[in-house]
Amino acid sequence: MALNIRRVVTDHDRDGKAVVSFDSVMDNVHALRSGNLNSLLWKTNDTPAEIEGGDDPAFATVDIEPPPRGSIFRVLELKPGKDAYMHRTDTIDYAIVMSGECVMALDDEAEVTLRAGDVLVQRATWHGWANRSGAPCQIAFILIGANRPGNDIHLEK
Repeated sequence: MALNIRRVVTDHDRDGKAVVSFDSVMDNVHALRSGNLNSLLWKTNDTPAEIEGGDDPAFATVDIEPPPRGSIFRVLELKPGKDAYMHRTDTIDYAIVMSGECVMALDDEAEVTLRAGDVLVQRATWHGWANRSGAPCQIAFILIGANRPGNDIHLEK
């Protein structure tokens, strides 16, 4: 399975009527530091987010996490047999497993298996994604910048 995501984005015309401004299969597929593939679908820099403008933030260069008050919407494809890339982001993450199966590794070797249709709310925890199956796993992620008490830096072990 290749990362093949159709994205539709709406906007307003000059008269304020709803229109489709983007409708295409995303061709901005990139490898993350983990070696897994991802496609950035949208990014905001602040909250509340700007909703006007013709620029497409899906083609911005981004790291794993959004700006401190921003958000990132991406789809990640975990390659079969891929070990967990352990990391932490100062974000609240909403994850939806779209296809396949994966394992979320946590501290002290704790693990949770997630399958297509499962959802996860993750709150700035140390974690990694492993795919121990023989098929790709696709997960949609929405990462929102968050405050973690006592820590004003982004950590990665």
